[in-house]
Amino acid sequence: MRDDFCAFILTHGRPNAVDTYRTLRSHGYTGPIRLIVDDEDRCIDEYRAKYGDEVIVFPKGRQDSEVDCGDNFPQRNSVLWARSVVHRIAREHGFRYFIELDDDYGSWFHRYRSDGSYGSIRMRCLDEVLDAMVQFLDASRAITVCMSQGGDHIGGFKPRIGLKRKAMNTAACDAERPFSFFGRGNDDVSMYCLNGLRGLLTFTVTRIQVNQRMTQAQEGGLTDFYLEAGTYVKSFYSVMFVPSAVKIGTLTGNRTDMKTHTRIHHAIDWNAIAPKILREEIRRPREKSRVDGH
Repeated sequence: MRDDFCAFILTHGRPNAVDTYRTLRSHGYTGPIRLIVDDEDRCIDEYRAKYGDEVIVFPKGRQDSEVDCGDNFPQRNSVLWARSVVHRIAREHGFRYFIELDDDYGSWFHRYRSDGSYGSIRMRCLDEVLDAMVQFLDASRAITVCMSQGGDHIGGFKPRIGLKRKAMNTAACDAERPFSFFGRGNDDVSMYCLNGLRGLLTFTVTRIQVNQRMTQAQEGGLTDFYLEAGTYVKSFYSVMFVPSAVKIGTLTGNRTDMKTHTRIHHAIDWNAIAPKILREEIRRPREKSRVDGH
C-alpha cells in the first residue's frame, strides 16, 4: 500500500469487537491501521493492551467548539467528535490520504464481474481498490469517495449507475481538503447534503460494497444513542440542517427473517441537493427575444 495512506477505525467501548481490523487484513490491506478512541472511553486500557501503538486517543472535550451537534444535549455519545478530529490526526501523523471506517465491517465485495455481469465477489485486493479510490478522489476533486452499501443495490443489476452523490461509512479523504460533519445523529447524511448544497462533491462508487452489522445489533458505539433517541430523532437532524431538501419519510425493506417491515427514515430531494448544471458548450442556445420587431 502507498506510504502516505492510513486506515482509521473510529471506535468506542468495543475493544474486543473491532471487526473492521480483522477484515481489512483478510481482504488484502497491507497499510497502517490506527484506532481513534476518545479519552472518555472506559476501555482505553483494553484497546491499548490489544492494539498497542495503533491506538490514538484524542481529548473529546476539546472538540466541543469544533462540532455542531444541532442540539443542546449535554451527552457526547456520538461519533461526531471523532469525525471532527480525523483530518488533523492524519496530518499530525504524516498521512496525506486516509479512509475513515466504523468498527463493525464484516466484508468487502466487488459487485461486478470482469465480464460486466452483476455479482458479489469477495474482495482480495483491498490495497489496489483503496489506491484507485485515492486516485479518483484527486481526479474528481471531491471531498470524499465512499464504497456502496447493501441498500444501494436494491433492484439488482444497474449497469449505467457507477456513482451516487451520497457518501456514508467508508470515507476516503484527503487530509489537505478537510470538511465537516453535522448533527449528533445522521451526521454523514447531513454532511453530504449540506456540502452538496455548497457545491462540494461527494461520491459513492457502486462497483464496490462494504457489508456491516445491522445498526443496534451490538453494544457500544452509537447503539445507545439510537436506542434512546429512535430513528425519527436521528433522521430529523438532517431535516434541521437541510430543510430545503430533506424530510421525514419511510423506508421499506426485509429483516434478517425476510419479513417485510417499514421504518422511519430520511427522504432526500436530490434535485434540490445536486443541481444539473450543464457546461456552456453543450447547452442548447436560448432563443433571442423579439423586441421592436427584431
